[in-house]
Amino acid sequence: MKRIGVDVGGTFTDLIYVDGETFEVYKTSTTPHDPSIGVMEGINQLCSIVGAKREEIMEVFHGTTIATNMVLEGKGARVGMLTTEGFRDILHIARHKRPYNFSIMQDIPWQTNPVVQRRDRHVVSERVTAPNGEVLKPLDKEKARAAIRKMKEDGVEAISVCFLFSFLNPTHEQEVLKIIEEEFPEAYVSLRSEVSPQFREYESFTTTSLNSYVGPKTASYIKNLESMLVSAGYVNANLHLMQSGGGVATASAAAEKPVHLLMSGPAAGVQGAIWASKLTEIKNVISLDIGGTSADIAVIPNLKPGMKHLLDTQVGGYSAMIPMIDIGTIGAGGGSVAYIDEGGFFRVGPRSAGAVPGPACYDRGGTEPTVTDANILLGRLGTELLGGRMTIKPEYSRDVIQKNLADKLGRTVEECSLGIIEIMNNNMIQAIEKESIRIGLDPRDFALFACGGAGSLHACAVARELGMKTVIVPTSPGALCAVGLVATNLLYDFSKTEMQLSTKPDLDKLDKDFTALEQEALSRLKEDRVPEADISLQRVAECRYLGQGYELRVTVPNGKLTPEAFEKIKEDFHRTHLEFFGKDYKETAIEIVNIRVEGVGKMPELEIAKVPASKEDPSAAYKYSRDIIFKVNGEIGTYESKVYDRYKLRDGNVIVGPAVIDQMDTTVLIEPNCTATVNEYGIILIDIQ
Repeated sequence: MKRIGVDVGGTFTDLIYVDGETFEVYKTSTTPHDPSIGVMEGINQLCSIVGAKREEIMEVFHGTTIATNMVLEGKGARVGMLTTEGFRDILHIARHKRPYNFSIMQDIPWQTNPVVQRRDRHVVSERVTAPNGEVLKPLDKEKARAAIRKMKEDGVEAISVCFLFSFLNPTHEQEVLKIIEEEFPEAYVSLRSEVSPQFREYESFTTTSLNSYVGPKTASYIKNLESMLVSAGYVNANLHLMQSGGGVATASAAAEKPVHLLMSGPAAGVQGAIWASKLTEIKNVISLDIGGTSADIAVIPNLKPGMKHLLDTQVGGYSAMIPMIDIGTIGAGGGSVAYIDEGGFFRVGPRSAGAVPGPACYDRGGTEPTVTDANILLGRLGTELLGGRMTIKPEYSRDVIQKNLADKLGRTVEECSLGIIEIMNNNMIQAIEKESIRIGLDPRDFALFACGGAGSLHACAVARELGMKTVIVPTSPGALCAVGLVATNLLYDFSKTEMQLSTKPDLDKLDKDFTALEQEALSRLKEDRVPEADISLQRVAECRYLGQGYELRVTVPNGKLTPEAFEKIKEDFHRTHLEFFGKDYKETAIEIVNIRVEGVGKMPELEIAKVPASKEDPSAAYKYSRDIIFKVNGEIGTYESKVYDRYKLRDGNVIVGPAVIDQMDTTVLIEPNCTATVNEYGIILIDIQ
């Protein structure tokens, strides 16, 4: 099967083509004003390179930041809300918790820039009660109709319907949906009972409203991209989009629940890191994905990514109660701007030059020094990128570093450039320590998986400071998110709030609810034409000790939920709690808060050919030598470094640092006192001494 993966980043759009024999990576500049233009240009160029006919492409997997950017930039749709009388201000009140407890000067996003403005929030008389979803007060349909008409008159583009306890009984929300279809059919509609059918009103209301906030533009983008693919001749290509939980969804499913696309880009990188790490003998990795604007960090013990708790899944300060791989993100990328702040401190990031104007050396109008400019001046990057398609200007880098940093600090350009790299690296070191040590894991027990366009430029220095012994550089690190897209499966998540105690469980109800969720997952996958043999279902229970405020995920055996199976759930929860917190409380009752069913549609395995074996000498891949500036043991020095062609390296080749390995999508820097070895799949393993 011929497949293409496309990941749109802040600076570059990465693409990969696979068909079982060919594994081709391509990189092109992102077009921020309309990402679909860069996507189509990249797909067309990639097909030309590999000689594939457009009608032969069967799958296009797409990772996009369009939904995330709308939230971060505040450029979503105007949303109207219809909610239960008395609950109009839940989005404003939230949990009475401020981001910074002791600061009187702080921005509170959900109040200063709410997803739904107060004037667009309308209430209606209705009430469903817990715990059985009984109707206490019927829906006032006429008032609901009047509110919908008012929204239409006011220019609302999308509507979120959020009734109290609708996750127990969605009848009233379904009645409102029928009224909207009659009065305002062009509106994009999100029902809480469908988007976020769980307890915790503030988070659930916000998640549903975010779905409406990003829905119209995201659905339009997806529909437009599908049309562009057909118009360009990709008539058989099925479009899939990456989700935050680690799987992909069809275009139609993504358009229905675009909130699941939030923060989905880094998730593809994690999937790519897992796939590539399986081609080595290393099981514990920390992925460091450095792009043009940010660095994404994921701790992956035993090649299993962690999932964020639903109270911790936020985007731009807004709660998004959706399954999300546990990834830490900081503003540290190749385009991160270096500057002297008002207090005279030397800083790097989080602000980025992005794709436009980009680093000064790109000759696109950039006037501020960036991390990429520093790497150029230190000799770590060559003067040609993207396989020679992009020529850069080192003299522009020197000018901006001299003017903005060196003159102000009284230092040389080279010293300032090393300072930029050291600050950048230190920011990432602190982030890795935070992501690993906070969950009781020692980074020294892990290998550092370097990916992204700039990951392998900084990996050796970062790993050394953390005490890590090995750096893994996959074959296509700069396009790893695109690799992850074609290496993942279809994934849908369906959930329901239960609130059952282990001391008096209703096993019949649990079993019935699990079965209903499984039917939803099966229906969704069958609509996507997934063969039954490729469908698998996984039950999950989110549990906590009675009185706790956070839950932990526990897998639940498939099939009839027997007393023996329930005892296993309890045992697994005690063990999981012990692993996470170093303590369990076996005498305390366990509360099953939510249940979930993950429906997986297995996609064809991604295969990669082995590289030819060779003797240890990599001279056949040698290109030339150039001087690179390093700081070794506190001393700044210039080191003659050999430059190699990645595509000519062979299994068994050994490269002693300092050295550089060039390839189309990245540059691999092997620092002094490091040794790189190429394995049978072309993956580079760097030993940090």
